[in-house]
Amino acid sequence: MRDDRGGVALGGWRPDFAALPLARALPLAVIGGVLLALSFPSPGWWFLAYPALACMLLAAMGQRARRAAWLGYVSGAAFWIPAISWAGRYLGPVPWLALALFEAAFFALGSVAIALGYRWVARVVHSTAGRVWGLPAVVAALWTGREWFSGSWPYGGFAWGRIGLSQSQGPFAHLAAYVGVLGLTFVVVYCTAVVLSLALVVPRLPGAAFRVPVRVATAGLLVAAVLAVPAWPTATHGTVRIESVQGNGPAGYFDGASPGEVLNAQVAATDVDAKGVDLVVWPEASAEFDPRQQPVIASALDSVVDAVGAPLVAGAITQTSSGVLHNTSFVWTADGWRSSYDKKRPVPFGEYVPDRWFFSKLAPSLVGLLQRDYTPGTKPNVLPVAGIRAGIAICFDIVDDGLTADMARGGAQVILAQTNNADFDGTDENLQQLEIARMRAIETGRSLVNISTVGASQVIDPSGRTIDRVPAYTATSMITDVPLGTSTTPATVASGAITLVLALGGLLTLLACAPWARRTGGRRRS
Repeated sequence: MRDDRGGVALGGWRPDFAALPLARALPLAVIGGVLLALSFPSPGWWFLAYPALACMLLAAMGQRARRAAWLGYVSGAAFWIPAISWAGRYLGPVPWLALALFEAAFFALGSVAIALGYRWVARVVHSTAGRVWGLPAVVAALWTGREWFSGSWPYGGFAWGRIGLSQSQGPFAHLAAYVGVLGLTFVVVYCTAVVLSLALVVPRLPGAAFRVPVRVATAGLLVAAVLAVPAWPTATHGTVRIESVQGNGPAGYFDGASPGEVLNAQVAATDVDAKGVDLVVWPEASAEFDPRQQPVIASALDSVVDAVGAPLVAGAITQTSSGVLHNTSFVWTADGWRSSYDKKRPVPFGEYVPDRWFFSKLAPSLVGLLQRDYTPGTKPNVLPVAGIRAGIAICFDIVDDGLTADMARGGAQVILAQTNNADFDGTDENLQQLEIARMRAIETGRSLVNISTVGASQVIDPSGRTIDRVPAYTATSMITDVPLGTSTTPATVASGAITLVLALGGLLTLLACAPWARRTGGRRRS
């Protein structure tokens, strides 16, 4: 027996979330992935995340597991291939497509969970309120759990492309201070799923003349309620004058720069005549090598510190006595090296090759290009400098939820996000990373200095607003009075717990509603 939407009616149960035929679901899956890619820079049309989600949820809704997996994989590929096209800038299409298609598998996994949610939970929840408000919460929790999992595994995961990260310019961005980036993902997915439920469930209610007004009014009230949440009252006390230097030197892995070229570019771009500077910040690896081992580098740093009259935070490749390599950020003063932080999130296949013995057999020519492996550091990512405490994020560190929380909990008053985007010249990678940094500023309630070797370099205040910037691919500096944060946001205290509750809650609810947990007349439902 079939219902009027083409779904199967079982024992009088009429599904509101019946599966679409493949001829309609497949185009929706592709369109959803493409729209989601467009919500990220560039062009960064954040509002497209909502129709993108609607398309992908509709495509997965009610499908059997195998078909849901394929539809999710198609959505993931349609998203990841254009979204991270920058990954092939120098190494060609193989690593780009390999990463995109691997990450698409997580979309497939999430699509299966969501499809089962629409089938299993809907069979248990019969009330209109439960289907309109409760079921979308399970769906949003499953999506959030999938993002957490793919951002954690393997090799530390790849947290790029989260829904919450697409909303840095959107009206819900301020919610990141309450619930974190993954919590923001939940809010966006939940709102979209509620609107879909209103479209699918409410039309079945009595009173046809009131169906459209009811749906529109309810959706409007939901959005208004979310927008009514005020921005977190971030407190600041005082400022620190920071000179952030974008040297635009040949800092790319394949630029073939001679030793000292990047360092000299940074020195030349530093305004040594600037007045009242409290701190100078250079990008990742801007000093090139360890100044404690290279007197020429130490001399160059001394000249900057002496001329400006302020300490310098710079980056370099350092090596321990046992030969272990680190990507290091350090504080250099008139008395030399004072403190340092070693990058805790080296990029897999970028800064080190995990399981090199295995991958060198699969792609020996590509793996062979990466001759050195950085080791994750263990030092705290908050350093005392210029009378303040600065949180340090070296490039990919800014994507890590735990490291972000560590900075805030470690008493950071400002975040220095040092990066080197030179290997992605002419791509969207630097813009995408900038928006991740913007979300971290909102999430932590801290001003953030995003300083790159080539761009995009900006200073962002705790509300996510850009207060200073310099043109990309230009040797210059910006001198900015940066507000110092003093308050603690709910996200820095509880975002990890919120994510855990959402992910486990969605999964446990799904399992509790599974057909093997219920029997009717001695027969198992499927």
